[in-house]
Amino acid sequence: MTGPKAAKRLDAGAGREGLLTLAPALIVTRPAAQASAWVQELRALGCRAQALPLIGITKAPDVDAVRRAWSDLPRFGVVMFVSANAVSGFFDCKPTGQSWPPSVLAASTGPGTSSALRAAGLTEAQIVEPPPTSPQFDSEALWQQLRRRFDDWHEREVLVLRGEQGRDWLGDALRALGAQVTYIAAYQRKAPQLDADGTALLEAAQLQPASYVWLFSSSQAVAHLRQLAPQARWQHSQAWVTHPRIGQSASEAGFGRVLDLRPSAMAAAQQLQSGAWRGPYNP
Repeated sequence: MTGPKAAKRLDAGAGREGLLTLAPALIVTRPAAQASAWVQELRALGCRAQALPLIGITKAPDVDAVRRAWSDLPRFGVVMFVSANAVSGFFDCKPTGQSWPPSVLAASTGPGTSSALRAAGLTEAQIVEPPPTSPQFDSEALWQQLRRRFDDWHEREVLVLRGEQGRDWLGDALRALGAQVTYIAAYQRKAPQLDADGTALLEAAQLQPASYVWLFSSSQAVAHLRQLAPQARWQHSQAWVTHPRIGQSASEAGFGRVLDLRPSAMAAAQQLQSGAWRGPYNP
């Protein structure tokens, strides 16, 4: 549940004022569309949050290839979407008159991608995804679900929709079992162009590190931050990350405190309310 009712329920066990009133603001670094949605949800939950998108998203490098993939959908048993941006990039290129074949499964790595697939019109029966209780939302977690769907992957065709680059782990695992895997870039990632508000937020986070917590859902976002502020020192700043690989990137960037976070606004709010932001930093 989100919205005011969820916010009241979240504050209920936090004492009269609640830790949220004392907590630092959350900086959401997801691409603009997802960052805006997270900020709205976090604020509805009583958190202070601001968007600082550190990954720019643009259309597919070869739009015609994405459109042709729509015509080829019936031959694929599974289409894997690596992110919500892959979903929007693919469906934005849907030719007039085309529709999703009922027999084709859409594989999702996590809740945000699954929500985008549902918004695009796919049914629960057509979506394969890690369970809500999964400790991670990634290719490995998705693979545990896919391998239960089919006993024989030999000659089965799989389409992977992603950015222009990405992890090949799941594709390699499928190929090892005899599947035929095709990759298509449904969108492109690029370095962000900060506006005046974004620049001011970046400067404030450097000057007052205790007043902010960085939320990272991508190692590329960490890399872009380092490019935007190459002289910054983050030893007094903390990062909350949605995967150990991202945590490693944040540690290498110099963040003095790195904590794991399940990839949901509710989880971030609960972690904030719990006082997780208070604690020792690395020396």
